[in-house]
Amino acid sequence: MGNAQTMGRRIRHYRNRANLTLDALSEKVGLSGSQLSIIENGKREPKIGLITSIAEALGVSLNTLLEPGAPDERSAKELELDELQRSPLATRLGIPRARIGKTVSDDTLDALLGLHRELVRRETTAIATPEEARRANTELRQIMRDINNYRPDLEEIGQDLSDQVGHTTGALTHREMSQMAERFGLDIIYVDDLPESARSITDWANGHVYLPPASIPGGHGLRSMAIQAIAHRILEHDIPSSYSDFLRQRLEINYVAAAAIMPRRQAVEFLSKAKSDRNIAVEDFRDAFGVTHEVASMRFTNLATSHLDIPVHFLRVGNEGAVYKAYENDGLPIPTDVTGSVEGQRLCRNWSARVALERVSRTTEYYQYTDTPEGTFWESTQTGSGVDGNFSITVGVAFTESKWFRGRDTGDRKVSTCPDPNCCVLPSARLAARWSGNTWTSAAMHSHVLTPVHHGTFPGVDDRAVFEFLERHSPR
Repeated sequence: MGNAQTMGRRIRHYRNRANLTLDALSEKVGLSGSQLSIIENGKREPKIGLITSIAEALGVSLNTLLEPGAPDERSAKELELDELQRSPLATRLGIPRARIGKTVSDDTLDALLGLHRELVRRETTAIATPEEARRANTELRQIMRDINNYRPDLEEIGQDLSDQVGHTTGALTHREMSQMAERFGLDIIYVDDLPESARSITDWANGHVYLPPASIPGGHGLRSMAIQAIAHRILEHDIPSSYSDFLRQRLEINYVAAAAIMPRRQAVEFLSKAKSDRNIAVEDFRDAFGVTHEVASMRFTNLATSHLDIPVHFLRVGNEGAVYKAYENDGLPIPTDVTGSVEGQRLCRNWSARVALERVSRTTEYYQYTDTPEGTFWESTQTGSGVDGNFSITVGVAFTESKWFRGRDTGDRKVSTCPDPNCCVLPSARLAARWSGNTWTSAAMHSHVLTPVHHGTFPGVDDRAVFEFLERHSPR
């Protein structure tokens, strides 16, 4: 529920209580009636000086208008219904919005609100198969958004790991990585028989970190995996007691690894120089530290807001347009399901992340401006291929922040009205008339949809295969 809508409702409530018309209040505060109506309808958030004048005219305190909640039960229901009517679910179902004025009875309001709540409940039930994992991931993503994806405590650990082995610039070497492990009594051992469900295995009893002999195609590099194993020991992680705990630990070790490979001090110095030159480019950041484009992009989200004062968003999108990973604190309207989860949601075809995947030549960075219902955004997209097929990595900002980035002079611009299904989901009327009912498609079935996840100590990991591996490699 937006602050503008809540404040507008509070102003209207106290105006009616004071028996003032729109015109009467607007005359008292030096504002036109139409402008005051826009504020009451939540379409504009007034500045503090105007709020103070309105409070004085209504005979209430400033804090009364600034309180976060609705002024009464009726207003709370109206605000909840307004939010539900504007949700992606209601838009996707094509439900028209009902205007709730003073003449609408409480019974009618309760009926409409009850219907929308039931739609949300049924949608939630329909996607409840991996519910624990989805909810835990959504909660963790929101926590990181609230702190601008920045963890000072983990930044310090990463910087210390880097400083202790004398790493200054360029790519972290495998020798430096081994020195980091040695500080914590661990030896790196490369093996070619890791269980398929494991990226790495750490034998705490014998001080061994087992890694594959080469990086996983399209996945995590050996340096990152080794530091993640070290991070578990530094952070004194216990066996996760829930999926939420597992995801938190995974986030923390990934963060420490990125902060060690791309240390804050050197990374911020590099990015600050690029900002002063108005030439920020993820590919330069990537090459300066010898990491993948995805690692550089995600690391940029850690530092951009806290150290460069730039809100930012990040997307990893599969070839079919499904979101694999997402982060935003710049207002980008990333699609979500009814629980707030973004993973698996289909991205608008007109966004840079999908347009780049459809280009014939995908060897260079693709830049694009996209006009959305939430404003215009500039994006830089790089494409790649992994074990799961093609994907795109996107970093973007709101239009006003594009001035700091290379590629801001692009002429490529698209318009997106999603979640309106007429934007890119529904076929045109001409195509629907011609083909509807005259075709049958055999859908591609992804085997992982029906494959159960191993229920082991760690989600998705086959305990038996891991223990048999350790038996083979453990000193007798």
